[in-house]
Amino acid sequence: MTEPTPQPSTNEGPGSVSATRIGTRRYVGRNARGATVAIGGLDVEGEHFSPGELLKLALAGCVGLSVDRPMTRRLGDDAELTVWAHGQSEEASNRYERIQEELVLDLSGLDPAEREKLLDIMVRSIERACTVGRSVEGSIDVSTVIDGVEMG
Repeated sequence: MTEPTPQPSTNEGPGSVSATRIGTRRYVGRNARGATVAIGGLDVEGEHFSPGELLKLALAGCVGLSVDRPMTRRLGDDAELTVWAHGQSEEASNRYERIQEELVLDLSGLDPAEREKLLDIMVRSIERACTVGRSVEGSIDVSTVIDGVEMG
């Protein structure tokens, strides 16, 4: 079966994305560059992201992109980084009230002063450049842990 194509929108422009229904509580998300992602409810079998997981993934991806350049300038282009976003929606309020960003990387090769400087630069980069984080700020309590250290 061929997946349905998105119905056109007169408002489509830079940054527009779509979610097209492909079955009961199942959608395919698309962007203008041709990327797709499977979306479905938590109660649906199969490989897909729930909307809440996509929110957290957007936050994790934004954080990673925000720190990528300053991190690789100090640790090299082969530096490994995994950004996690932890949290579940609160059943009573049916919303995410807290998400913890966790950046897992190896800073053991830095002396304490270099490590502290890089942590500060990374936090400032997230605060300045992570559009997703800035957008949810005030609505969701977002905390950041870098290399095991809670960053205020």
